[in-house]
Amino acid sequence: MSILMFVTLAISTETQAQQRVHGTVRIGLHSWVGYHANAEVVKYLLERRLGYDVELVPVDEEHGWQALDGGALDAVVENWGHEELAAAYIHGRGTVVDGGPTGNTGTIGWYVPDYLAEQYPDITDWRNLNRYAHLFATADSGRRGRLLAASPSYVTYENALIKNLGLNYTVVFAGSEGAEIDEVRRLYAQRKPVLFYFYEPQWLTWRLQFRRIELPAYREGCDADPVTITCGYPSYRLNKLFSRKFAEEDSPAYRLLRDFRWTNADQDMVAGWMAGKRMSPENAARRWVQSHRDVWQSWIPDGY
Repeated sequence: MSILMFVTLAISTETQAQQRVHGTVRIGLHSWVGYHANAEVVKYLLERRLGYDVELVPVDEEHGWQALDGGALDAVVENWGHEELAAAYIHGRGTVVDGGPTGNTGTIGWYVPDYLAEQYPDITDWRNLNRYAHLFATADSGRRGRLLAASPSYVTYENALIKNLGLNYTVVFAGSEGAEIDEVRRLYAQRKPVLFYFYEPQWLTWRLQFRRIELPAYREGCDADPVTITCGYPSYRLNKLFSRKFAEEDSPAYRLLRDFRWTNADQDMVAGWMAGKRMSPENAARRWVQSHRDVWQSWIPDGY
């Protein structure tokens, strides 16, 4: 995009925002940076193109559903499964609406750095992990191997999997996605062993090279009881959630969020700018919007 085109777009969107203020949209803000990428881009467009105020409200996943149910939130812009919550709030109470796909496909698994898999080629088969538990032992895992994870509030069956698969490992939560990534990057830079719970889309997988552990294959219903689970994770069709009231109002904001859809690469690009390059959320969103009009133009309701 030329400088002149950018200036014209910036002036146009700012002017539209000043001329029309439609109210406030309250979007839940989960803790991982990929979610922040979704939220910041739609926030930028809602404010600059449609003239809304947007509140990003920090909330964990379960409480996000509860806030939609109670009307404290209008939208969640990335949901990972949670079939039990969907059963309660979408199919049961009817207070939450499935907002359709974000366009992202989510995967969850266990990972090791590529250099470790090259040194120990059979380490990526879960049946061989006990043979290498000593490599991952740390002060906070005792004599057992450490499986590093982010936060217990995420979708995680790791404690049950370790027990049910008979693995000599202990889950250690870093406390947040950022803390886990900092630890993985530190060990990666030193080429030391690390086994960790991770997921995609995820910007770090574009910067560093990892290999997934081959856990027992997912099959329909194998995760029905999280206590007895012995299989890996399914692929997730990541979707949006709306409060029923917000959806039924059919506002321009609702229509933009309903039609929001992009790729894993789009999300990783924005997330990488925010986390990897320490760009401000607004600047990261602006940069993506400037260069991807062909993607987001279809999200904008007619007349805007």
